[in-house]
Amino acid sequence: MAPRTPSAPDHEWLDEHGTEIEDHDRGLVHDLQTLVDRRRALALFGGLGVAGALAACSTGTPSVTSTGSATSSSTSATTSSASATSAAGAGASGSTSNDAVDADLVEAPDETAGPYPGDGSNGQNVLDDSGIVRSDIRSSFGSSTTTAEGVPLTVKLTVKELATSTALVGAAVYVWHCDRDGNYSMYSQAAADENYLRGVQATDESGTATFTSIFPGCYSGRWPHIHFEVYSRVSDATSSGPIVKTSQIALPQSTCEAVYDSTGYEQSVGNLAQVSLQRDNVFGDDGGIHQLATMSGSTSSGYTAALTIGV
Repeated sequence: MAPRTPSAPDHEWLDEHGTEIEDHDRGLVHDLQTLVDRRRALALFGGLGVAGALAACSTGTPSVTSTGSATSSSTSATTSSASATSAAGAGASGSTSNDAVDADLVEAPDETAGPYPGDGSNGQNVLDDSGIVRSDIRSSFGSSTTTAEGVPLTVKLTVKELATSTALVGAAVYVWHCDRDGNYSMYSQAAADENYLRGVQATDESGTATFTSIFPGCYSGRWPHIHFEVYSRVSDATSSGPIVKTSQIALPQSTCEAVYDSTGYEQSVGNLAQVSLQRDNVFGDDGGIHQLATMSGSTSSGYTAALTIGV
Protein backbone atom coordinates (compact mmCIF):
# COMPACT_ATOMS: atom_id res chain seq x y z
CA MET A 1 0.00 0.00 0.00
CA ALA A 2 1.67 3.21 -1.23
CA PRO A 3 1.15 6.00 1.35
CA ARG A 4 0.50 9.59 0.48
CA THR A 5 2.69 12.12 2.27
CA PRO A 6 0.79 13.15 5.44
CA SER A 7 0.30 16.82 6.12
CA ALA A 8 1.96 18.43 9.12
CA PRO A 9 -0.12 17.85 12.29
CA ASP A 10 -1.82 20.79 13.93
CA HIS A 11 -2.15 19.20 17.37
CA GLU A 12 -1.32 16.08 19.30
CA TRP A 13 -4.17 14.03 20.75
CA LEU A 14 -4.75 10.91 22.78
CA ASP A 15 -6.67 8.06 21.13
CA GLU A 16 -9.24 5.88 22.85
CA HIS A 17 -6.48 3.85 24.57
CA GLY A 18 -4.64 6.92 25.91
CA THR A 19 -1.89 6.73 23.30
CA GLU A 20 -0.66 10.04 21.86
CA ILE A 21 -1.57 10.46 18.17
CA GLU A 22 -1.22 13.19 15.60
CA ASP A 23 -3.75 14.99 13.40
CA HIS A 24 -6.86 14.01 15.36
CA ASP A 25 -10.33 15.49 14.88
CA ARG A 26 -9.59 19.15 15.30
CA GLY A 27 -12.77 20.62 16.77
CA LEU A 28 -14.08 24.16 16.62
CA VAL A 29 -10.91 25.85 15.38
CA HIS A 30 -10.68 23.46 12.44
CA ASP A 31 -14.41 23.84 11.72
CA LEU A 32 -14.15 27.64 11.69
CA GLN A 33 -11.18 27.49 9.33
CA THR A 34 -13.08 25.05 7.10
CA LEU A 35 -16.09 27.38 7.06
CA VAL A 36 -13.89 30.30 5.97
CA ASP A 37 -12.32 28.15 3.24
CA ARG A 38 -15.76 27.08 2.03
CA ARG A 39 -16.95 30.67 1.86
CA ARG A 40 -13.87 31.63 -0.14
CA ALA A 41 -14.50 28.70 -2.46
CA LEU A 42 -18.11 29.76 -2.91
CA ALA A 43 -16.99 33.27 -3.74
CA LEU A 44 -14.58 31.89 -6.33
CA PHE A 45 -16.92 29.37 -7.93
CA GLY A 46 -20.25 31.08 -7.36
CA GLY A 47 -22.72 30.33 -10.13
CA LEU A 48 -21.00 27.08 -11.18
CA GLY A 49 -22.77 23.77 -10.51
CA VAL A 50 -20.82 21.02 -8.77
CA ALA A 51 -20.85 18.91 -11.92
CA GLY A 52 -18.94 21.68 -13.66
CA ALA A 53 -16.41 21.70 -10.83
CA LEU A 54 -16.07 17.93 -11.12
CA ALA A 55 -15.46 18.28 -14.84
CA ALA A 56 -12.65 20.71 -14.08
CA CYS A 57 -11.07 18.15 -11.73
CA SER A 58 -11.16 15.19 -14.12
CA THR A 59 -12.69 13.81 -17.26
CA GLY A 60 -15.36 11.19 -17.18
CA THR A 61 -17.24 12.69 -14.23
CA PRO A 62 -20.40 11.03 -12.93
CA SER A 63 -23.54 11.72 -14.90
CA VAL A 64 -26.31 13.67 -13.22
CA THR A 65 -29.80 12.18 -13.39
CA SER A 66 -33.12 13.72 -12.40
CA THR A 67 -34.64 12.29 -9.23
CA GLY A 68 -38.05 12.27 -10.90
CA SER A 69 -39.14 10.98 -14.31
CA ALA A 70 -36.86 11.30 -17.30
CA THR A 71 -36.56 14.90 -18.47
CA SER A 72 -35.12 16.61 -21.49
CA SER A 73 -31.37 17.05 -21.99
CA SER A 74 -29.75 20.21 -20.64
CA THR A 75 -28.65 20.91 -24.21
CA SER A 76 -32.28 21.52 -25.22
CA ALA A 77 -33.22 25.10 -25.89
CA THR A 78 -34.98 26.81 -23.00
CA THR A 79 -36.04 30.32 -22.06
CA SER A 80 -36.53 29.61 -18.37
CA SER A 81 -33.87 31.26 -16.21
CA ALA A 82 -34.08 28.36 -13.75
CA SER A 83 -33.44 25.82 -16.52
CA ALA A 84 -30.60 27.92 -17.85
CA THR A 85 -28.98 27.98 -14.43
CA SER A 86 -29.31 24.21 -14.13
CA ALA A 87 -27.77 23.68 -17.57
CA ALA A 88 -24.86 26.02 -16.79
CA GLY A 89 -24.10 24.13 -13.59
CA ALA A 90 -24.52 20.58 -14.87
CA GLY A 91 -24.05 20.68 -18.62
CA ALA A 92 -20.33 19.89 -18.42
CA SER A 93 -21.10 16.38 -17.22
CA GLY A 94 -23.96 15.68 -19.61
CA SER A 95 -26.71 16.13 -17.06
CA THR A 96 -30.44 16.24 -17.61
CA SER A 97 -32.52 19.17 -16.45
CA ASN A 98 -34.56 18.83 -13.27
CA ASP A 99 -38.23 19.68 -12.83
CA ALA A 100 -37.79 21.23 -9.39
CA VAL A 101 -35.02 22.05 -6.97
CA ASP A 102 -35.33 20.43 -3.53
CA ALA A 103 -35.40 23.31 -1.08
CA ASP A 104 -34.57 20.92 1.79
CA LEU A 105 -31.32 19.72 0.20
CA VAL A 106 -28.28 21.24 1.89
CA GLU A 107 -24.57 20.97 1.36
CA ALA A 108 -22.85 18.46 3.61
CA PRO A 109 -20.48 20.33 5.95
CA ASP A 110 -16.80 19.71 5.30
CA GLU A 111 -15.26 17.79 8.19
CA THR A 112 -11.87 16.39 9.10
CA ALA A 113 -11.03 12.87 7.94
CA GLY A 114 -9.49 12.29 11.36
CA PRO A 115 -6.27 10.41 12.06
CA TYR A 116 -7.35 7.05 10.64
CA PRO A 117 -8.45 7.69 7.02
CA GLY A 118 -6.57 4.87 5.31
CA ASP A 119 -6.55 6.95 2.12
CA GLY A 120 -2.81 7.59 2.06
CA SER A 121 -3.01 11.02 3.67
CA ASN A 122 -1.86 9.66 7.03
CA GLY A 123 0.47 6.80 6.24
CA GLN A 124 -1.72 3.80 5.40
CA ASN A 125 -3.48 3.53 2.03
CA VAL A 126 -6.12 0.85 1.54
CA LEU A 127 -7.68 2.52 -1.50
CA ASP A 128 -5.12 1.16 -3.94
CA ASP A 129 -5.59 -2.42 -2.70
CA SER A 130 -7.45 -4.95 -4.82
CA GLY A 131 -10.68 -5.75 -3.02
CA ILE A 132 -11.47 -2.31 -1.61
CA VAL A 133 -14.37 -1.78 -4.06
CA ARG A 134 -17.10 -3.74 -2.25
CA SER A 135 -20.47 -3.27 -0.62
CA ASP A 136 -20.01 -5.67 2.33
CA ILE A 137 -17.26 -4.16 4.49
CA ARG A 138 -17.64 -6.36 7.59
CA SER A 139 -14.64 -8.60 6.85
CA SER A 140 -10.98 -7.90 6.14
CA PHE A 141 -9.63 -8.86 2.72
CA GLY A 142 -6.19 -9.90 1.58
CA SER A 143 -4.01 -11.60 4.18
CA SER A 144 -6.77 -11.57 6.82
CA THR A 145 -10.41 -12.58 6.62
CA THR A 146 -11.43 -11.52 10.14
CA THR A 147 -15.05 -10.38 10.38
CA ALA A 148 -15.96 -7.48 12.65
CA GLU A 149 -18.75 -8.44 15.07
CA GLY A 150 -21.66 -6.24 16.06
CA VAL A 151 -25.27 -5.28 15.40
CA PRO A 152 -25.88 -5.30 11.61
CA LEU A 153 -25.98 -1.88 9.96
CA THR A 154 -26.75 -0.92 6.37
CA VAL A 155 -25.40 2.49 5.35
CA LYS A 156 -27.11 4.32 2.47
CA LEU A 157 -25.50 7.60 1.41
CA THR A 158 -27.25 9.47 -1.40
CA VAL A 159 -25.25 12.15 -3.21
CA LYS A 160 -26.95 14.95 -5.16
CA GLU A 161 -25.84 18.09 -6.94
CA LEU A 162 -26.78 20.94 -4.66
CA ALA A 163 -27.65 23.44 -7.39
CA THR A 164 -30.11 21.17 -9.22
CA SER A 165 -31.11 18.46 -6.70
CA THR A 166 -30.16 15.83 -9.26
CA ALA A 167 -28.57 12.52 -8.34
CA LEU A 168 -24.87 12.05 -9.06
CA VAL A 169 -24.72 8.70 -10.85
CA GLY A 170 -21.42 6.83 -11.00
CA ALA A 171 -19.70 8.89 -8.32
CA ALA A 172 -17.70 6.98 -5.70
CA VAL A 173 -18.16 6.92 -1.92
CA TYR A 174 -15.48 5.65 0.46
CA VAL A 175 -16.69 4.94 4.01
CA TRP A 176 -14.82 3.85 7.13
CA HIS A 177 -15.56 3.65 10.84
CA CYS A 178 -14.41 1.99 14.07
CA ASP A 179 -15.46 -1.48 15.24
CA ARG A 180 -17.67 -2.10 18.27
CA ASP A 181 -14.63 -1.81 20.56
CA GLY A 182 -13.72 1.60 19.16
CA ASN A 183 -10.73 0.33 17.16
CA TYR A 184 -9.92 1.49 13.63
CA SER A 185 -8.50 -1.15 11.32
CA MET A 186 -4.94 -0.56 10.08
CA TYR A 187 -4.22 1.93 12.89
CA SER A 188 -5.38 0.79 16.34
CA GLN A 189 -3.04 -1.75 17.93
CA ALA A 190 -5.82 -4.32 18.39
CA ALA A 191 -6.78 -4.10 14.69
CA ALA A 192 -3.48 -3.16 13.05
CA ASP A 193 -3.48 -6.29 10.85
CA GLU A 194 -7.08 -5.79 9.68
CA ASN A 195 -8.69 -3.66 6.97
CA TYR A 196 -12.33 -4.34 7.79
CA LEU A 197 -15.01 -1.65 7.97
CA ARG A 198 -13.58 0.18 4.94
CA GLY A 199 -14.92 0.11 1.40
CA VAL A 200 -15.71 1.96 -1.83
CA GLN A 201 -18.93 1.83 -3.82
CA ALA A 202 -20.20 3.61 -6.94
CA THR A 203 -23.50 5.47 -6.65
CA ASP A 204 -26.47 3.91 -8.47
CA GLU A 205 -29.19 5.54 -10.61
CA SER A 206 -30.59 7.25 -7.51
CA GLY A 207 -27.16 8.57 -6.52
CA THR A 208 -26.98 6.13 -3.60
CA ALA A 209 -24.00 4.08 -2.40
CA THR A 210 -24.97 1.19 -0.12
CA PHE A 211 -22.75 -0.63 2.38
CA THR A 212 -23.33 -3.63 4.66
CA SER A 213 -21.53 -3.10 7.96
CA ILE A 214 -21.89 -3.25 11.74
CA PHE A 215 -22.90 -0.50 14.15
CA PRO A 216 -19.76 1.32 15.34
CA GLY A 217 -18.95 1.64 19.00
CA CYS A 218 -18.53 4.87 20.93
CA TYR A 219 -14.96 5.58 21.96
CA SER A 220 -13.86 8.18 24.47
CA GLY A 221 -14.22 11.80 23.37
CA ARG A 222 -16.28 11.38 20.18
CA TRP A 223 -19.94 11.02 19.29
CA PRO A 224 -20.66 7.78 17.32
CA HIS A 225 -20.03 8.51 13.65
CA ILE A 226 -19.10 7.20 10.21
CA HIS A 227 -16.49 8.88 8.01
CA PHE A 228 -16.92 9.26 4.26
CA GLU A 229 -15.24 10.74 1.20
CA VAL A 230 -16.93 11.41 -2.14
CA TYR A 231 -15.00 11.13 -5.40
CA SER A 232 -16.14 11.91 -8.93
CA ARG A 233 -15.66 8.28 -9.97
CA VAL A 234 -14.32 4.96 -8.64
CA SER A 235 -11.06 5.24 -10.56
CA ASP A 236 -10.32 8.50 -8.74
CA ALA A 237 -10.99 6.88 -5.37
CA THR A 238 -8.59 4.03 -6.08
CA SER A 239 -5.78 6.15 -7.52
CA SER A 240 -5.45 9.02 -5.04
CA GLY A 241 -7.59 11.26 -7.22
CA PRO A 242 -9.21 14.53 -6.11
CA ILE A 243 -11.71 14.33 -3.25
CA VAL A 244 -15.02 16.12 -3.86
CA LYS A 245 -16.26 16.02 -0.25
CA THR A 246 -14.98 14.79 3.12
CA SER A 247 -17.48 14.63 5.95
CA GLN A 248 -19.03 12.44 8.66
CA ILE A 249 -22.40 10.84 9.42
CA ALA A 250 -23.75 11.28 12.95
CA LEU A 251 -25.78 8.44 14.48
CA PRO A 252 -28.92 9.30 16.51
CA GLN A 253 -28.77 9.03 20.29
CA SER A 254 -31.83 6.80 20.73
CA THR A 255 -30.44 4.21 18.30
CA CYS A 256 -27.01 4.33 19.91
CA GLU A 257 -28.52 3.72 23.33
CA ALA A 258 -30.51 0.75 22.04
CA VAL A 259 -27.51 -0.81 20.29
CA TYR A 260 -25.13 -0.25 23.19
CA ASP A 261 -27.46 -2.24 25.42
CA SER A 262 -26.37 -5.28 23.37
CA THR A 263 -23.63 -7.75 24.27
CA GLY A 264 -20.20 -6.58 23.14
CA TYR A 265 -20.91 -2.85 23.37
CA GLU A 266 -20.53 -2.52 27.14
CA GLN A 267 -17.64 -0.05 26.92
CA SER A 268 -19.69 2.24 24.66
CA VAL A 269 -22.34 2.81 27.33
CA GLY A 270 -20.03 4.81 29.59
CA ASN A 271 -18.35 6.61 26.70
CA LEU A 272 -21.69 7.74 25.24
CA ALA A 273 -22.79 9.12 28.61
CA GLN A 274 -19.79 11.48 28.59
CA VAL A 275 -20.41 13.08 25.18
CA SER A 276 -23.21 14.77 23.27
CA LEU A 277 -23.84 16.04 19.77
CA GLN A 278 -23.75 19.60 21.10
CA ARG A 279 -20.35 19.14 22.79
CA ASP A 280 -18.74 16.94 20.13
CA ASN A 281 -15.69 18.58 18.57
CA VAL A 282 -16.98 17.84 15.04
CA PHE A 283 -20.76 18.02 15.23
CA GLY A 284 -20.92 20.54 18.08
CA ASP A 285 -21.08 23.68 15.93
CA ASP A 286 -24.64 22.85 14.81
CA GLY A 287 -25.50 19.64 16.65
CA GLY A 288 -24.93 17.63 13.47
CA ILE A 289 -28.26 18.82 12.06
CA HIS A 290 -27.19 18.26 8.43
CA GLN A 291 -25.30 15.03 9.12
CA LEU A 292 -27.71 13.12 11.34
CA ALA A 293 -28.75 9.84 9.73
CA THR A 294 -32.36 8.72 9.44
CA MET A 295 -32.64 5.33 11.12
CA SER A 296 -34.93 2.34 10.64
CA GLY A 297 -34.86 -1.22 11.94
CA SER A 298 -34.14 -2.82 15.31
CA THR A 299 -31.32 -4.30 17.34
CA SER A 300 -32.49 -7.84 16.60
CA SER A 301 -32.94 -7.43 12.84
CA GLY A 302 -30.34 -4.74 12.21
CA TYR A 303 -30.56 -1.06 11.35
CA THR A 304 -30.38 1.07 8.23
CA ALA A 305 -28.78 4.51 8.40
CA ALA A 306 -29.72 6.79 5.49
CA LEU A 307 -28.46 10.26 4.68
CA THR A 308 -28.84 12.49 1.61
CA ILE A 309 -26.23 15.17 1.04
CA GLY A 310 -25.66 17.96 -1.45
CA VAL A 311 -22.26 18.58 -3.02
